[in-house]
Amino acid sequence: MKKTVNHSLLFARAYEQAEGGKISRESRPAFHLTPLTGWMNDPNGFCYYRGQYHLFYQYNPYDTEWDAMHWGHAVSHDLLHWTYLPAALAPDASYDSYGCFSGSAAELPDGRHLLMYTGVRQESGDKAKEYQTQCIAVGDGTDYKKYEKNPVLGSGALPEGLSPYDFRDPKIWRTEDGGYRCVVGARRQDKRGVLLQYESRDGFEWRYIGVLAENDGRFGLMWECPDFFPLDGKQVLFVSPQDMLPEGFEYHNGNGTVCLTGRMDGDRFVEEHNQAIDYGIDFYAPQTILTPDGRRVMIGWMQNWDTCKTTGYEERPWFGQMSLPRELFLKNGRLYQQPVRELAQYRSGKTTYENVLLDGEKTLEGIEGRVAELDIRVRPADPDNPFRNFVMYFARNEKYHSILSYRPHESWLQIDRKFSGSRRAYIHQRRCLVPDRHGEIRLHVILDRFSVEVFINDGEQVMTATILTGSDARGISFETDGKAVMDITKYAIFDGV
Repeated sequence: MKKTVNHSLLFARAYEQAEGGKISRESRPAFHLTPLTGWMNDPNGFCYYRGQYHLFYQYNPYDTEWDAMHWGHAVSHDLLHWTYLPAALAPDASYDSYGCFSGSAAELPDGRHLLMYTGVRQESGDKAKEYQTQCIAVGDGTDYKKYEKNPVLGSGALPEGLSPYDFRDPKIWRTEDGGYRCVVGARRQDKRGVLLQYESRDGFEWRYIGVLAENDGRFGLMWECPDFFPLDGKQVLFVSPQDMLPEGFEYHNGNGTVCLTGRMDGDRFVEEHNQAIDYGIDFYAPQTILTPDGRRVMIGWMQNWDTCKTTGYEERPWFGQMSLPRELFLKNGRLYQQPVRELAQYRSGKTTYENVLLDGEKTLEGIEGRVAELDIRVRPADPDNPFRNFVMYFARNEKYHSILSYRPHESWLQIDRKFSGSRRAYIHQRRCLVPDRHGEIRLHVILDRFSVEVFINDGEQVMTATILTGSDARGISFETDGKAVMDITKYAIFDGV
């Protein structure tokens, strides 16, 4: 393919290489993807192409705040070690002058790589009138050329009554007959989200099919970043609603993630079950792929929009991380998640304890670290006199710590990072209801330098949070109110300590 790179993209590529080269490996997470430099948000174009996993991302190389959305780009052979490639897209055309927003990727029959993204332009500099349209770029896995007939889905492709200012985040996939479909988020005049479905024979010329699903008021307002795929005999729809109201401990205020499972009735999705995708603090805009060996794998932006300007983050030359990739399953209609199995090959330094009696505070030799994996099983020492609270402290030193706490009599698990180094009263705690298993809980805890991901009871629920605490805070300890028994296995991962 002939390389056709414009000056804006050339400048971004030169800048990111110069600035990214100044950031030490030790100042980044060990195995969570960060931007080469500057700002990162939504994952884009997650795919397997020409023997590698590709992950693009919303990207501002010039600052650690959201602005001037580009597409950053990285590739991996194992979903854990990422190599940066040059930025793929820059906002340099009339239809995307305000930003190349989120989108997805597919392969064309001739082997070229097709990117579909939302181009945004402002009318006369009016931020209230940001026209959003769907655009195409085609490339070879490194360099991409924007389609000369962009946008391929403009305001005229919207049904009557939908806003041209909230029409974004196309998720594209190949159909069994060799064609393409995509689902795009849109908004009605009452601000409620609706998902529109389009089809194409060649990936370039698109026509409207109809509404795939719509918000009936239960899940926030605008629905962002849809994903739609089959899984274990069901159809699964992911959306990231804005401005959610809480619903017990299932859904929280603000920007959330929702999994809807169900079936198709013609071209319309029929919901049968709904649940949160992640019950923690920091997770948004997930995308999934089908791996060459048939696994459905998801990755999300490991951040919360309400905590992006928290004191402490601005001290880093990068902002934003992607979650650990997770394998997805359905059990009894419910979404389960597990860390990708590739993680197991990077374990070392196994430390195991069985039948540890917990009654008050306890530390265990060899159970510490900030780049670590822990499998924990806690249960009552006396089933007739169960413990009232189990606490795991991590990322701990004399000044800082974060907490996981489980109260079996109230059936909830809580993550709490208010002592992790924040100087602002932003979101510090989240809880989820845990099904009662006679006071027993299993926790699979993945620690990286700036985050924790907790897989609960074999992945029935997951809680994710970023933390500010410096990596020298390596302590892990336990505390109970009442007597409990714990089994624990700890591994260092990626030569972590």
